[in-house]
Amino acid sequence: MDTKTRGRRVALVTGASQGLGAAIALRLARDGYDLAVTELTQAPLEEIVAKLKTAGARAVALALDIRSQPSVQSAVAQAAEAYGELDVLVNNAGVTQRRRAIDVTRDEWQTVMDVNLTGTFFMSQQFARHLLSRKAEGAIVSLASTHGVVALAERATYGISKGAIIHMTRMLAYEWAEHGIRVNAVAPGTIETPSRAAFFDANPGSRDVMLRRVPAGKFGTEDDVAAAVSYLAGADSAFVTGQTLLIDGGLTTY
Repeated sequence: MDTKTRGRRVALVTGASQGLGAAIALRLARDGYDLAVTELTQAPLEEIVAKLKTAGARAVALALDIRSQPSVQSAVAQAAEAYGELDVLVNNAGVTQRRRAIDVTRDEWQTVMDVNLTGTFFMSQQFARHLLSRKAEGAIVSLASTHGVVALAERATYGISKGAIIHMTRMLAYEWAEHGIRVNAVAPGTIETPSRAAFFDANPGSRDVMLRRVPAGKFGTEDDVAAAVSYLAGADSAFVTGQTLLIDGGLTTY
């Protein structure tokens, strides 16, 4: 199945069943992409696949355990088989962790690194192999975080993993630039998501405390992040690589 005859590009978005991943996939569908979306199992992807098709995109749901190299290889191969050629990878899948650094266990550390850092690296590697085998150009956009730029208590493992993604972005961009593979990242600050709303509900007063840290006086939206990903994935950023775009309302300006 060759999307090139239709003039549509193809994006593979990991962790796309809800939240930022779903918003990114839907934005790309509206921008004219066909989608391969992943989650640990296919069932949670039914709703977003239906929305993507309503938006005019073709969409396939794939099971992916980003901690498993065979699963990573299989997901990229299945996406390529469905569409013929892939153009964009969005590394969205990740886990969070609130834990004092002094209390983090080795298993807790490894869980975060296996998903956020190791998973992102090997998804990027496998996607680049797909492009290189076809001598095709493409774009990778990874989800970092402002926690990878500035420090905050109880975010050590998560912040370290996201900081590593920011530097990984530079390293991969440098190495793959000659092949026309661009590698960038977005680093969201506090974004209004269902999980964030649940946190605020469970921790009265936390919304006001966090809002005071944002110079813009408001939190970001899922659409803000999706728009940034769309820009870095598309032709308007053709000369941009190795960069991390902060989507934070000025949070990291001081």
